[in-house]
Amino acid sequence: MRVVIDTTVFVSSFFGGVPRQVVGHWFSGELILCVSRPILKEYFDVLSRFQFDREVFLGRLITAFERGPNVLFVNNPKEQNWVKDDPADNKFIACAISLHAEYIVSGDRHLRRAGKVGDVKIVRPREMLGLIEAG
Repeated sequence: MRVVIDTTVFVSSFFGGVPRQVVGHWFSGELILCVSRPILKEYFDVLSRFQFDREVFLGRLITAFERGPNVLFVNNPKEQNWVKDDPADNKFIACAISLHAEYIVSGDRHLRRAGKVGDVKIVRPREMLGLIEAG
């Protein structure tokens, strides 16, 4: 299953809970993470603001981006104005469409309000877990 994980969910995964479970399914190879240059930049910009004691997790993350066979990358996909209230969220939809992701996992209300764009459905982390478990 191809997914884009928004920054809120991705960063929240460092603190545990449902977001960590979703990211854990990527680490285990059950999900293919779709990312773009703008998304990776935002992930690391936000993560650089925190002092993490979870160096092992951060190390796994960097290794997963560098070597992970379950990562798809697109440089700068073409954005449209899908999310008018928060245009910065358009990068997630552009990536998902470009890499044929089925889902965007998001906790962002502006992005979730879009619901579905083309074939890409925008879901909360808990809903994503349900989809994974349903197999």
